[in-house]
Amino acid sequence: MIPQDTYPSIVPFLTCGWPSPEGFLASVRGLAKVGCPYFEVGFPFSDPIADGPTIQLTSSEALEAGMNLKMCFELTAQATRESGIPAVAMTYANLVYHLGLNEFCQRLKEAGGEGLIVPDLSFEESEPVKEACNRHDLHLVSFLAPTTAAERRREVAAAAQGFLYLVAVRGVTGGAGASGPELQQLITDAKAAAACPVLVGFGVRGPEQVMDILKAGADGAIVGSALLEKVRAAGTDGASIEKAVEEFLGPLVQACGATPA
Repeated sequence: MIPQDTYPSIVPFLTCGWPSPEGFLASVRGLAKVGCPYFEVGFPFSDPIADGPTIQLTSSEALEAGMNLKMCFELTAQATRESGIPAVAMTYANLVYHLGLNEFCQRLKEAGGEGLIVPDLSFEESEPVKEACNRHDLHLVSFLAPTTAAERRREVAAAAQGFLYLVAVRGVTGGAGASGPELQQLITDAKAAAACPVLVGFGVRGPEQVMDILKAGADGAIVGSALLEKVRAAGTDGASIEKAVEEFLGPLVQACGATPA
């Protein structure tokens, strides 16, 4: 299952197969070296609703290069096997239901997955997916956003498993992060009801922001768009990508150690 004793932590997001299969594997090697306990792997989808322009572009490029669901499972299996750390898959309901809930969850588990995130799956419609996840020892991760009403926050947080994903922006990934009283209240409400770690994502870009998130009471941060921008700038060489990932994530991981849990 998703590690529960490694917090505070940085959880990186990567697009499966991007910028190439080897580039993806090099990115995983880099994040493993700096001590990330697991990683999110985005299975590319043609019509994402939660992803901002950076992640959308990486998904489109991966699909254009031939990535498909079968390859996603194979690459994720190779990445988790080589790095020794598990993955949490993030993708959309169409892919999960098209393959079949049990088949998808079984393949994800066999690939070294420990959790599943489905942004377009509503809380009210999540029970069949959660049941399939539970049958295969996977966590179905839930979301809370600044726009979530207080009563619903308590309901979603109380049912959360693996970790609770707090969306820190009013929009898509890569935007300006929420801060101050609004973010503090979201974290406070989540921590009061959740029996699992609470992580903040969408818009996380630097160590100072990570420290603010942890000081507000969260258990860690998820970083995606900013990391993928560094990967793109590193070019196509695997060693350069691995180094870029290490250099970007290292200070964020250090910020976790510098901030009391």
